[in-house]
Amino acid sequence: MKIRYDGQVAIVTGAGNGLGRSHALALAERGAKVVVNDLGGAVDGSGSSSDAALQTVRLIEQAGGEAISNDANVADFAQVEAMVAQAVEKWGRVDILVNNAGILRDKSFVKMTMADFQLVVDVHLMGSANCTKAVWELMRGQGYGRVVMTTSSSGMYGNFGQANYGAAKMAVVGLMNTLVLEGDKYDIKVNCLSPTAGTRMLDGLLTDEASAILTVESVTTGLLTLCDNDAPNRTILCAGAGGYARTHIYETNGIFLAPEDQTPENVRANMDSIENTDDQKILVGGFQQTDKFVAKASAYFKNK
Repeated sequence: MKIRYDGQVAIVTGAGNGLGRSHALALAERGAKVVVNDLGGAVDGSGSSSDAALQTVRLIEQAGGEAISNDANVADFAQVEAMVAQAVEKWGRVDILVNNAGILRDKSFVKMTMADFQLVVDVHLMGSANCTKAVWELMRGQGYGRVVMTTSSSGMYGNFGQANYGAAKMAVVGLMNTLVLEGDKYDIKVNCLSPTAGTRMLDGLLTDEASAILTVESVTTGLLTLCDNDAPNRTILCAGAGGYARTHIYETNGIFLAPEDQTPENVRANMDSIENTDDQKILVGGFQQTDKFVAKASAYFKNK
């Protein structure tokens, strides 16, 4: 069955260009009414203009879809609340939120100012938190919602010169992990998209050949599956150039050291066993780790 969003309302942040525009166009093409949010700034977050968002709206309308523009700064919660109110006033609900807005202030950590670090965190992490908070109660009341965070391989694996960006992008994974637990009984599904695409954020970093292969549309194909009625939950979906993969966070089984053996030297001596991946597991809540450690310790003391 073809994935459709008829009767649903979507908010896409950073939808004036690149990935966000591609996401907004595709959602509208498949029936969603779309709030096209974009502050209209440069890649580094400076400046503002409504032109980019309005152009995306025009493209949607020319294709027969419905959309409205919004220029809220996602780092400002009051502006985000007003954006959600605009959507509800126009269409009565919000079903899909795509947290896509982002900026770059790349420098090696030794050269990076804390102002640049904070600004990137404010847009990527706090922007995602602000937008999600603004729709959360609404989605709970509806008994339905689909939220997508945009993470990055820079956060999950690291990338030179992107300490601010990487920290923020890994932080939204943590945000997803908790919201999955809180939203599940309300049919709110929360996932992460890790894109690789030839957008203006990668200008000068890719060859022409790589840019031609890394289309925004190939990433949007993955995004659409995370917005669907039958979307997964707690998935980190990686997408780029027609390749799709899932990233997991695993924990090894580890070891137990008796109290008299709990020394840093023994931890170091047992590092191979600690790192052994044979019985690694995906945990679905922080207390699962606690329960594992307590169970091992309890078994030791019971048998002593």
